[in-house]
Amino acid sequence: MRHNNKELIVVGDRVLVRIEEGEERTNVGLYLPPTAVDNQAVQGGEIVATGPGLPMPSPDSNVEEPWRVTSRETRFLPMQARRGDYALFFRKAAVEITFEGDRYLVVPQAAILALVRDELDV
Repeated sequence: MRHNNKELIVVGDRVLVRIEEGEERTNVGLYLPPTAVDNQAVQGGEIVATGPGLPMPSPDSNVEEPWRVTSRETRFLPMQARRGDYALFFRKAAVEITFEGDRYLVVPQAAILALVRDELDV
């Protein structure tokens, strides 16, 4: 994500979420029960950036010679979450950051409970 002359790069299997303050009904129509909102157990927001995913080991890696350096491009297991998706996630797993004056949450993909995707984005 680029802002002014700085770029925020999300790494690994994490997503960057624009914070949506705790309301009972989300912007995409999901209903969050008061117990979830009050305890801040779950939260939702729009994904604005994703990492590349989890790095995959090389299929030709030789486990008998772990010191051998192979030159190959890193491959990643792709992320299920995409930019523009609405994510519902466990709040405790998120880390809040401020980038260029805007607040975001960095959330590991494993903490995401559900994704809402616009039909046009499929």
